[in-house]
Amino acid sequence: MIRQRPCWIDPADPGETFPDVSLALREPDGLLAVGGDLSPGRILSAYRRGIFPWYSEEQPILWWSPDPRTVLFPAALKVSRSLRKTLNRQRFTVTLDQSFEAVVAACAGPRARNSGTWITGDMASAYSKLHARGFAHSVECWLDNRLAGGLYGVAIGRVFFGESMFSRESDASKVAFCHLVRQLKAWDFGLIDCQVYSAHLASLGAEEIPRSRFVRHLDILCEHGQDIPWRFDENLQLEPWS
Repeated sequence: MIRQRPCWIDPADPGETFPDVSLALREPDGLLAVGGDLSPGRILSAYRRGIFPWYSEEQPILWWSPDPRTVLFPAALKVSRSLRKTLNRQRFTVTLDQSFEAVVAACAGPRARNSGTWITGDMASAYSKLHARGFAHSVECWLDNRLAGGLYGVAIGRVFFGESMFSRESDASKVAFCHLVRQLKAWDFGLIDCQVYSAHLASLGAEEIPRSRFVRHLDILCEHGQDIPWRFDENLQLEPWS
């Protein structure tokens, strides 16, 4: 039996060069390609096709498209009773794009059960370039003027591709996520890509859908470009959570 291998992408190839996601491996789930570069054009092209980069310092650039795909439809956001209480207490101050590099650095920090990180220096630099071009965005959750939690990702059309989140205080990342989802819903975003399943995301309403369905959503939603001032609507921020 011939062992299937991921496709190789030459860094000299055009930025839009990617194999069809149907060629992704089943084991490890979703590994599609190796190589290429982290130029803004290539990363945006990858997202548009349902592909994302994910690798460690010791590896070449790896490109993934798992099946099924974990997503959240904004209208399906779940807010537990305890989280609703936290939101309505307004213990945290939540902002957009106020400290992008600090959020990425915090997301790259060591986790409780994992001392490594997939957010390499090259990855952080790549997303900073996307941020400068208006594609990558951060949500900051502040407590007493300290960065207590947050998340970052990429927006294309009416899709937000979530990349990573962190918490230094209980519920801080959930608060940031809830505020983001409510704002995206107001902007008529149709989908939030959560990439791979986790119980944390499932508790907020994320679900798994077939990759083929995910790609069909992208084909429609990524084509609807919007010129949006990336900041929270003040009136929306004042609305209670019910």
